[in-house]
Amino acid sequence: MGSFINVVIYRLPREESIIYPPSRCPKCGHPLSWWENVPIVSFVILRGRCRECNQPISPRYPLIELASALLLTSCYLSFGLSLKLLWSGLLVLPLLAIFFIDLGHQIIPDAIDLPGILVGLLLSPWTIGVVPSVIGGILGGGGFLIIGFLAGKILKKEALGGGDVKLMAMIGTFLGPQGVLITTFLGALLGAIIGSLWLKVSGKGRDTPIPFGPFLVVGAYVALFWGQEIFRWYLGMG
Repeated sequence: MGSFINVVIYRLPREESIIYPPSRCPKCGHPLSWWENVPIVSFVILRGRCRECNQPISPRYPLIELASALLLTSCYLSFGLSLKLLWSGLLVLPLLAIFFIDLGHQIIPDAIDLPGILVGLLLSPWTIGVVPSVIGGILGGGGFLIIGFLAGKILKKEALGGGDVKLMAMIGTFLGPQGVLITTFLGALLGAIIGSLWLKVSGKGRDTPIPFGPFLVVGAYVALFWGQEIFRWYLGMG
């Protein structure tokens, strides 16, 4: 699955098919044989270089493969061998692709978030319930649409992209209203802290666009695995 997510991350922004042609070196086009395409292991065997052109292979590939394994293992440990394992896997892996695509290209492809909204709604009767899923989708997408509109009026420029709106609608259909609130809070907090630090270190101006999607993805992961505990802790403080 991690190997496939790598294909999605590389090809979707370039509007290439994720099915054909088979995996190949992005630099010389060398088609990869089966033993060159074993997650993590092939990277080690090839010493991080293409067998044909000897150009370095980005460490991002084994990193994403490892991240996919850890995320799916976390889903299993959290939900066991159940329908929720499938449900959570269909959330965490697309979010991983969105994280790296938005980070690298500042876009969130409709080919990921729109089907994600549908999947979240279809699985909701056996996961969080239809009503929480619908409310979560409306709260996530509608809330960000309003926030983006108001922020645009104040800042006189686009503050949130349409991809962020659809991403939050997708997250809402999976995680419900509570998940939307936790994701939004953590995403905004991380975005403010890390974004400010990055602008200071890089010396770039405050008007430099920073992708918001990766911060929302991290917030959604926290909401998925620890959302109930966080919400109970918060209510207990009151």
